[in-house]
Amino acid sequence: MSIGFTALLGRTQTFGKERGLGLTREQLVHDLDALGASRPSVAAAIADIGYPEPRIRPRGYETLLRTIVGQQVSVAAASSIWNRLLAQMGGEANPAALIEADFDTLRACGLSRQKQGYARSLSELVNAGELTLDDLPDDDEDAIALLTKVKGIGRWSAEIYLMFAEGRRDMWPAGDLAVQEGFRRLEGLETRPSERELRALGADFSPYRSALALLTWHVYANPTL
Repeated sequence: MSIGFTALLGRTQTFGKERGLGLTREQLVHDLDALGASRPSVAAAIADIGYPEPRIRPRGYETLLRTIVGQQVSVAAASSIWNRLLAQMGGEANPAALIEADFDTLRACGLSRQKQGYARSLSELVNAGELTLDDLPDDDEDAIALLTKVKGIGRWSAEIYLMFAEGRRDMWPAGDLAVQEGFRRLEGLETRPSERELRALGADFSPYRSALALLTWHVYANPTL
């Protein structure tokens, strides 16, 4: 799984909810310093390349819909599709408006048949009140299970949403290839761990795995490490 986070950027207004509650810089610094106190590798990485920047996304329907729109396309294509879709919905992400749009209309916006199915799945669950994004379960696994009821939202997408829009501090998107490679470099491993291996390795970093994930992306993006 790649990290197409830029496709999630954009308008901050969401359907029925305020801006995102993602991890603040202060929280990231606190959590990474806590890890660095017992993990020399974390402390060394921070000393070499500094703290990662916080990534905060709007909480709610719009961010999940943008996640679906951005799957398997470039950032530029995702932005173009999103702008056309937003215009079709009257300028604001609204599940009822998307449900009312027919196949050809959504196709003209750039949504394939598969993505239309995903977008309708999300919209119908939100519109029916079966997915209440301002009241997700406190338990992370329960929240992931609820989010993944949406067609097209897998565990990775759910974990990213909970990290960036909910500000949950112990998410561990171990299926992300950049997290795997960044962790390999951080810990000086000979080979990149698999998702299953990385989930096990990450257990020692709980309850600050969201900050660790951000650090691994920071390491991955830095050619000196």
